[in-house]
Amino acid sequence: MSDINLFEVATRANYQFPFRGMINVIDLWDLSLTNLDSVFKALNAEAKKHKEESLLNAKSNEDEEISNKIWIIKYIVSVKLAEKKAREDAKKNAEMKQRLLEIKAKRQDAALENMSDEELDKALAELGE
Repeated sequence: MSDINLFEVATRANYQFPFRGMINVIDLWDLSLTNLDSVFKALNAEAKKHKEESLLNAKSNEDEEISNKIWIIKYIVSVKLAEKKAREDAKKNAEMKQRLLEIKAKRQDAALENMSDEELDKALAELGE
């Protein structure tokens, strides 16, 4: 089942997830990675319990719902991890850009300091008074 269809199923069926009572799919996006992991563990334990209790290998609607819920949690965690990595990469890039600009500015300052008096006078004259 595709991502969009599974979220549609979850919202139409009003899936509830175990976290400080019960929460819905939309509320999952507000949880931290640690809290999502605790929801995952609760759902995973429930899935294992259902597998152990069954005498038949037939998959019930409840088993499918638990499987869907686990997939949704995994998906949201993967999105949040990707967003976190993107933020970290953007921060590193911004820091590197700042360092490069500082180095460039130092080199430009050094080039200006190495100019002769005549070159400095000429540059000043070009800038005007």
